[in-house]
Amino acid sequence: MKIAEQVTFGGAGINRAAELRGDSDEIDAMLGATATRFLPLWRGKPLIGGEDRNRLAFLSGGHDVLGYATEAPIFLGMDDEGAIFALDISAWAPEDVDPEALGQFLDPSEQHHAGLVPDERFSELRAVMARLTPRDAEVAATAKAVLGWHQTHGFCAACGQKSEIVMAGWQRQCPDCGAMHFPRTDPVVIMLILNGNDVLIGRSPGWPEGMYSLLAGFVEPGEPIEAAVRREVFEETGVRVGAVSYLASQPWPFPASLMIGCHGVAESRDITIDPAEIEDALWLSREDMMQAISGQHPTLLPARKGSIAHFLLSNWLADRLD
Repeated sequence: MKIAEQVTFGGAGINRAAELRGDSDEIDAMLGATATRFLPLWRGKPLIGGEDRNRLAFLSGGHDVLGYATEAPIFLGMDDEGAIFALDISAWAPEDVDPEALGQFLDPSEQHHAGLVPDERFSELRAVMARLTPRDAEVAATAKAVLGWHQTHGFCAACGQKSEIVMAGWQRQCPDCGAMHFPRTDPVVIMLILNGNDVLIGRSPGWPEGMYSLLAGFVEPGEPIEAAVRREVFEETGVRVGAVSYLASQPWPFPASLMIGCHGVAESRDITIDPAEIEDALWLSREDMMQAISGQHPTLLPARKGSIAHFLLSNWLADRLD
């Protein structure tokens, strides 16, 4: 797929400068440089600015908000302006937090710290991802994924002792047994399954009413991508898939997946739902999907803009899968 990297979070080519992660002197120098920018995240929400909520809001070193961080900053890389670091400031306790909003599929609430300008607020990345520039989207996705990993992997899996951040945030090391731990990414296949003029779509429990998307599922250990596509589609819907081809991929930091977009040719049409897997599935014609993507379908909502599902469906409708 020639335009594969145009997908949201597909990357803007930020220089991750991985060779500097183990150079403590260089990292310290960057942390003290005036050009260095810091992106704070609160409970996985990056700081977003602009009246249109369309850009990351970076802070300078020493800003009061950064003082809520309880662990070392994560070195994300460099661009033409300088180094970029991320910090988790979830220790901050904002007023008037709605626990129900935080638990929603897409948290609509935003949090503002008094030390920030009025249009700088912590926002759910799903809500703003399609409005960010490719550079900002890549930075936000990387920061959310790596900080999320640190939040859930603070103890050594080998001996149970509390581990420590090393390599500028890209590893954790156990001070007791010496075991090294690295950020993980879980491969997920997401499938554009076609049969003639129709596409196979489904929905999971808890999604917004009327929302349907492409089928998806985790790749199991020892399993090729093609086999995972066929297995997941059959398990969820009973539809058998023949030829499978790769289309595009998308880092998906909710919390740490790599979405592997594939095209599959259905060899059957009868649907048998596994209610333990999905809530519903159906075949939808190209014409009906065009209505849904354009927001004109009377009952069906498409996959969210910015997701690889929306990207694949839009390009299928535009005949741009090759």
